[in-house]
Amino acid sequence: MSTTVAQLTGVRRAADVAALLGDPPAGAPRFLIEEADGRAVLAYRRLRHQAFVEDQGLFDGSDLDDRDEDPRTIVLIARDSTGAVIGGVRLGPATAGPDIGWWQGGRLVTTGSSAGVGAALVRAACARAEAAGALRFDATVQTGTHRFFQRLGWETIRPVEVAGSKHLLMRWPIDRVARLVAATKSELGPLLSGLGPQGFVGDDGAPVPGSDLVAACDAILPSMVERDPEWAGWCSVLVNVNDLAAMGAEPVGLLDALGARDRSFATRVLSGLRRAATAYGVPVLGGHTQFGVPAALSVTALGRTAHPVPGGGGRPGQPVRLTADLAGGWRSGYAGRQWDSTSGRRTEDLRAMIGAVGNARPEAAKDVSMAGVVGTLGMLAEASGCAATLDVAAVPKPGDASMGDWLTCFPGFAMLTTGRQELSAGPADSAVCGELTTGQGVRLRWPDGEITEALAAGVTGMGAA
Repeated sequence: MSTTVAQLTGVRRAADVAALLGDPPAGAPRFLIEEADGRAVLAYRRLRHQAFVEDQGLFDGSDLDDRDEDPRTIVLIARDSTGAVIGGVRLGPATAGPDIGWWQGGRLVTTGSSAGVGAALVRAACARAEAAGALRFDATVQTGTHRFFQRLGWETIRPVEVAGSKHLLMRWPIDRVARLVAATKSELGPLLSGLGPQGFVGDDGAPVPGSDLVAACDAILPSMVERDPEWAGWCSVLVNVNDLAAMGAEPVGLLDALGARDRSFATRVLSGLRRAATAYGVPVLGGHTQFGVPAALSVTALGRTAHPVPGGGGRPGQPVRLTADLAGGWRSGYAGRQWDSTSGRRTEDLRAMIGAVGNARPEAAKDVSMAGVVGTLGMLAEASGCAATLDVAAVPKPGDASMGDWLTCFPGFAMLTTGRQELSAGPADSAVCGELTTGQGVRLRWPDGEITEALAAGVTGMGAA
């Protein structure tokens, strides 16, 4: 593509945006931020060379480095109304090998007359990193631009040196985990105060007094039942069986309560429920079905164990283990939110996974819920009266999932346990990836030794079990 054609393409894109949004107010900046192609990357690098090599003398001969050769590196550029590149910034994973959710930005450059472009590029880079699943986003900035980044919301970490020049390490605050927890779990404490047996408050299931029975109950989101009834039926079994598994209980039966607009819709929900019950080898004992009402589905599961494993049995110093089934992929329509590893599994594999906690008997266990891996770890730590640190690079993760998505999604089978006990869970992967500590909340530990805060305090407000 010639430079002229590239510039005309940029003009057309800008014109398309203007046609959709209308003319900007008088005095508004007229530029477009986009991901660069090959020609635009070269134009961006020329701007960098002019600024960092010729004008500032930070580098001798060239400012290009290994990150420019990394195919994962993304370049965002700004074009003016003529299509000319007037600024750019690069970003990408900070470590070699698999992307663990630690990204770095750098080499921000703009032309002298491009007011507002620098801030727009920085904001776009932050959004792009978060969209790629980053949970940590750093940049080393020159001391003269420190306050500029502060005004954009960046946090100052410490002084560093780049190419013999004083810089500052800064970090964009990513609150993805905290926002998920606030939306799904934070109101439970005041609401459920006084409910639940002592020692198992906030647990995945409840021991039935005077027996070896454990009961669990879960409802499926009505919007999910309406949107994907067969999958909702499958998940109603999945989540309840996983709850029993976290208690170390063997499932013995299910009861369902279904609301549906008509028989046809109810048939679709029950087909998924029946298929899952068959796959897990758990009988449906009965339930209740109501027609002529909005979609609703909840299932109660019963299991047996003489020694339930509590979710709050952890203590500071105990290692944290994640055991997860990494097979499968994102459920269609739920990319980044629901990982389906179970619907294609054989019964013997499913039974091996849900029997793992009961066989190993760890000190504490919780199955990963809608709060994701980090949020669920926060719940386990809270119930145990302590805090937790998660080693991000040690977390078992599917290759097709970003770290940000994996740590905040609902997986098909994933179990957090504490203690020295190893779990043998059939096809699932298992690894120690953290430890319980004193205090509260959850922190993420990175390969360079940095620790970032994912959760500042308890998840539910229910306190120790």
